[in-house]
Amino acid sequence: MRIDNEPLFPEGLSDEAASVLCAFLYALADACESRYLAQLLRYHESQRTLYDPEHPWRSQPTNW
Repeated sequence: MRIDNEPLFPEGLSDEAASVLCAFLYALADACESRYLAQLLRYHESQRTLYDPEHPWRSQPTNW
């Protein structure tokens, strides 16, 4: 997924504003990761085992 972030991150922010914005975004990402950690781990594990690099034509059955 590609997001056009130009409108979200305008040019000309002060150093302090850029620092506050980054701190907020890191805190938001941390809260999101804490809230959805089990789902994130489950998803990443399922993606890791989708195929065998030695035999990429073989795929694991999904649990859906």
